[in-house]
Amino acid sequence: MRTVTDDAPLLDDLMPWSVGSPRLGRDWVAAPDARSLRARWDTLVRATGPERERLFRATRSRTPDSSVPALPGQPTGTGRFSRESGPCPAPVRLGCGPFDEQWLIPDHRLLDAARPELWRVADEHQLFAVEQAGAPGDAAARDTEPALLVSAVLPDGRSPAGRPGRIRPLYRRPGGAEPNIAPGLTELLTARYGQDVTAGQILAWVVAAATPVPGGCAVPLPADPELWSSGTELGRELLRIQLRGARGGDRPRLPGGHRPYVRAAVPPRPDTLTYDPGDEALLLGDGRISPVPAEAWDFTVAGVRVLDLWFGRRTAPVEPGTLAALRPSGWPPEWSSELLELITVLALLAGLRSGRSELRRRLTAAPRIGRSELEAAGVLPAPAAARRPASVLDHHEEGPEGQFALV
Repeated sequence: MRTVTDDAPLLDDLMPWSVGSPRLGRDWVAAPDARSLRARWDTLVRATGPERERLFRATRSRTPDSSVPALPGQPTGTGRFSRESGPCPAPVRLGCGPFDEQWLIPDHRLLDAARPELWRVADEHQLFAVEQAGAPGDAAARDTEPALLVSAVLPDGRSPAGRPGRIRPLYRRPGGAEPNIAPGLTELLTARYGQDVTAGQILAWVVAAATPVPGGCAVPLPADPELWSSGTELGRELLRIQLRGARGGDRPRLPGGHRPYVRAAVPPRPDTLTYDPGDEALLLGDGRISPVPAEAWDFTVAGVRVLDLWFGRRTAPVEPGTLAALRPSGWPPEWSSELLELITVLALLAGLRSGRSELRRRLTAAPRIGRSELEAAGVLPAPAAARRPASVLDHHEEGPEGQFALV
């Protein structure tokens, strides 16, 4: 029996350049709020001698005496951190797993493996795609869970269980230049469909049509231009919701009467997160948010409930006396706002599952452009150069101890 993934290329074939997940190395350099990061930095730079060493939490990759270059695009120090006494660098957004944007201190001296090649291309044009592997053989997950998540902020590329994955930027150079698309693919699809095909359209198609398979995501390509158009339209809506207003899009909103609100204030330290299906209410201790569709509560990625994961990262116990223990004493209002938007995002994505299932059904029966045709056309395999980062020569980067490096 023919399946939708038969002879389909992998995402690794279509977007050949990928970068491994950043490895922070210490839990205190990222947090759900920027204020805590500044407090942690100030505490660390005021400490001296063994106390600074203890708080820093050295690893084989980073100690207070490590000498490293600055992160591309970040005006942070490059002197050894053991001599640091200045203010905290401005925290930046970091995608922490599925649908969770937190804050990061963007200082290379604090990060075990920051992946500078990603920072070089992270700008107002860039999008980052991360495959989400479900449980092997879980057919239900293929219909309900997203195979690909896309972010406008640099993601950590990790699964809900913390496993590192691969991050695929849409563009290989700053300014939206040189799409990370297999050479010749856009030209082949343009000729087959009789319409201009762009890198952005290919990404939209992938978001709508990608299916998890062992070793990554299969991306069936239709031979029918009408099917391509309907799939990219669905993918653009999925992207709009995932990007939450970034890159010129609208922030996601549910129709009036279905929008969630805080009905009872969230307590300073809620210790439980539960769901009341009868009232469609999310309960954070004594706090109450409603209406919350059951589809948002049940939304999972890689088998993990997204709302549980988000809540746990803000309330889980931490080791006393560490920098990670410096965090809000209460529940900041911005967390409630972020939670309301997350509920909205999950509900809207769940509402598009039927569209994804219908697209998969149509693809199963329709003629497709398979891997063998792409190989015959010379699109696959992608050349080795397309799997390596592009050289970025338009700016200097500060190396260790204030030296300059040209990359």
